[in-house]
Amino acid sequence: MKTIIVGVGGVTNGGKSTLSQFLHQKIHNSCIIAQDTYFKVNHEALDALHMEEMMKEVCSWKKDPHEFLRQRGLIAKDSSTDDELYVLIVEGFLIFNHRPLNEMFDMRYFLEIPYDVCKMRRSMRVYAPPDPPNYFDGYVWPMYLQNREEMERITSEIVFLDGLKPKDEVLAAVYEDIHKEIARLQGKAAS
Repeated sequence: MKTIIVGVGGVTNGGKSTLSQFLHQKIHNSCIIAQDTYFKVNHEALDALHMEEMMKEVCSWKKDPHEFLRQRGLIAKDSSTDDELYVLIVEGFLIFNHRPLNEMFDMRYFLEIPYDVCKMRRSMRVYAPPDPPNYFDGYVWPMYLQNREEMERITSEIVFLDGLKPKDEVLAAVYEDIHKEIARLQGKAAS
């Protein structure tokens, strides 16, 4: 059984979920683990997340991706594991900042958008609880800059994606990259 773990990171409202969902829909035997589901509190730092729980999920998938998917009703009970390839998409804004998780990635993608676009997109989303006044300028953006600097110290093997490019172009480029890696692992020429 072969596996690929893909990290999809980036700034808040940068397109991580859109890219992850697209990849999941296009790639056979794939699933997503989203960092947002591991929040303890609404906060922009690693200590606000249940990273131990997230790591347990990723390790459970890595140990036996077929069983992981079967237990969640994502594949048929009688499907074969012979020579199968499984892809785990881990999506989140701080996935590359947690060293144990970062070390598990085979491929890393980071979506970037500029401050003004990020602020505008965030203002259009509804959060529960809602962001307090000046939360973006006083906390979200400064923490993003701090976390990004730390991330760049931890790893250099990240493909940075321009979140302002047409969505279809970004999605197609990442899919093609992953498709080539899948073909390589399966010993086939990418088509």
